[in-house]
Amino acid sequence: MNLHVWWLFVATVFVVSAIPGPNMLLVMTHGARHGLKRSTATMAGCLTALVVMLSVSAAGLGVFLEAWPRLFDALRVTGAAYLVWLGVKSWRAKASPVEVRDETGAAHSFSRIALFRNGFLVASSNPKAILFAAALLPQFIDASRPVLPQFAVLVSTFAVIEVSWYAVYAGLGARIGDKLKSANVAKAFNRLTGGVFVGFGAMMALVRH
Repeated sequence: MNLHVWWLFVATVFVVSAIPGPNMLLVMTHGARHGLKRSTATMAGCLTALVVMLSVSAAGLGVFLEAWPRLFDALRVTGAAYLVWLGVKSWRAKASPVEVRDETGAAHSFSRIALFRNGFLVASSNPKAILFAAALLPQFIDASRPVLPQFAVLVSTFAVIEVSWYAVYAGLGARIGDKLKSANVAKAFNRLTGGVFVGFGAMMALVRH
């Protein structure tokens, strides 16, 4: 892989990762509710799921999903149902002020494991990411050279860019965290994020690949 091809990959991933989606919404929400430091657990969960999906696509399972549309649809509907459930849960959450925690993370009701798990499940809820990776990665790999080192470079590059955007969205969430101390604002925030998650789930369920 030459440097020009790598820069094309950087530009592509930079733009794609910046587009708001369920992952970014979740990271921003957790940044607002739990602070920037604790939301790193959510970021880690999202990134882990995406790296696993990239690896799955590299292993050729993206082609398998394309060849077995029923399996793909089952995964898609399951992911959509999880996003809808997450949205309904957020919508129905108590309209109490959100407590913004300090850097020590003391007295948080959500453990880092729970935040990680939430991030992992949301990021892995869309099987289209496997097909996207299966279509994208080969465009930047030189078949005449060893594939594994190139794959490692691409995945590492993707991880750095993705985490950078996570930090941006979590930072934005942390900046609005103080405003969520108002019960009315917290209620509006719950309804807004809940509605968006339901919308993402509905789109995933209705749009065919």
